Amino acid sequence: MRLIKLKEVMDCTGLSRSTVYKYIEEGCFPKSVCLGTRAVAWVESEVHDWIMQRIEERDLKA
Repeated sequence: MRLIKLKEVMDCTGLSRSTVYKYIEEGCFPKSVCLGTRAVAWVESEVHDWIMQRIEERDLKA
């Protein structure tokens, strides 16, 4: 398992910082893992699964 920081999440998804946190609040993006008092990261496989779900949704609509 690999943890990735916000910059890499943003690079992978194309989302902005505020959109990532908005989607987390709405319950439609993987939650971050607390690493310390001021550090969080995401499970890379969960982010990739989220991306794959977006692709599958797109393909079902096509």
